[in-house]
Amino acid sequence: MRDFMDENFLLKNETAVQLYHDYAKQMPIIDYHCHLSPKEIYENKTFKNITEIWLYGDHYKWRLMRSNGIEEKFISGSASDYEKFMAWAKTVPMTMGNPLYNWTHLELQRFFGIFDLLDEESAPQIWEKVNALLNSEGFGARDFITKSNVKVVCTTDDPTDSLEYHLKLKEENDFDVKVLPSFRPDKGLEINRDTFGEWVETLQTVSSISIESYDDFLKALESRVRFFDSVGCRVSDHAIDQMMYADTTKEEAADIFNQALKGNKVSIEDEKKYKTFTLAFLGQLYQELGWAMQMHINALRNNNSRMFEAMGPDTGWDSINDEGIAKPLSKLLNLIEQESGLPKTIIYSLNPNDNHTIASMIGNFQGGGIPGKIQFGTAWWFNDNKDGMLEQMKSLSNMGLFSRFIGMLTDSRSFLSYTRHEYFRRVAISLIAEWVENGEVPNNIEFLGKMVQGICYENAKEYFGFDL
Repeated sequence: MRDFMDENFLLKNETAVQLYHDYAKQMPIIDYHCHLSPKEIYENKTFKNITEIWLYGDHYKWRLMRSNGIEEKFISGSASDYEKFMAWAKTVPMTMGNPLYNWTHLELQRFFGIFDLLDEESAPQIWEKVNALLNSEGFGARDFITKSNVKVVCTTDDPTDSLEYHLKLKEENDFDVKVLPSFRPDKGLEINRDTFGEWVETLQTVSSISIESYDDFLKALESRVRFFDSVGCRVSDHAIDQMMYADTTKEEAADIFNQALKGNKVSIEDEKKYKTFTLAFLGQLYQELGWAMQMHINALRNNNSRMFEAMGPDTGWDSINDEGIAKPLSKLLNLIEQESGLPKTIIYSLNPNDNHTIASMIGNFQGGGIPGKIQFGTAWWFNDNKDGMLEQMKSLSNMGLFSRFIGMLTDSRSFLSYTRHEYFRRVAISLIAEWVENGEVPNNIEFLGKMVQGICYENAKEYFGFDL
């Protein structure tokens, strides 16, 4: 029997141990998709206690606490930070089998040197020890990034954002980490949302382009793409909860836009047409600028309308969608490919049933002399656990080039989530080592080590073109 989460955690054999400790462990991190606040990074935010850095806004933990019968008061409500921490400590032993059990203890170990199990009995002592560290030097937001050996952080930013803090960070000389924006134009694509007209007005203001037509709208969007590019942006991101496509013309898209600008709701078919043309337009810009385009597909959000109305989005009421993606995804990618050539593209689905579809789809559009130009993105959200990661990687390796995979990201709002890269690396290496032990691939440690380092870091560095 092995010790709990020892130095060889998840490493099943000697090949895995060697590949992890000799090749992967010290590799830097490129976090090419996250939801960290650039303001908090710039200000090197400090945290008054472990609840603030661990539980504020973490809907992963919130969902499990609710499942454990914890009242909302002790999750997102009026209870004290200590009471909320104790409620999480009560829940942690019940999370065995969920990745949060391992992530919780990895974060305690790596950032605070605490190897005790977290439960109701140990919680008061852990509360005191972590809080003492958080209130000492070296435990601000930037410190967690640098301690994790992160070289690039790509935040998620609305096109109307001023990028004030990214610009300030570019001028910093004492923080050797690139903090770059990502272009997330969802509010400009969701034409049926009540906030659409208000968002267009904001776009008009920040772009200094009067938006009276669809042409004006596209010009304003393009101006923001080029502004983001000037600040160092190398990647866009799109939440495409339902994959849509419809044949259309610019004239049709313009008529649909004009109806929405008047405050009218449009039909589902017209929404498909508007999104298709607008996404294709943006894809052509991304291709011109050498950006990568991310598509996050098949999330079913805000299912509990009562709680959504009370708490808003991103509070733990989302799940996996099961809409078909193959035909609309193929048609959209093909449209952009025919118009301008696809940009580098990373495709994620929240539904693991889509794994084979995506793994096969990316092979249709590879080329241009770019290794892994079209990527099957890493296991996402409900899938970023051991089984979900293995399923995604096996689909990719069976149908594509696992060796060209750009690897893990955090997709997190927490500065402690970088341990997920360690978790991912251990899982990925265990898969490769299993192939070796089974005689499926040669035991060439030097070659396999370079492959591992590519998946950990080098592939993403080359793919995004970061100057590091």
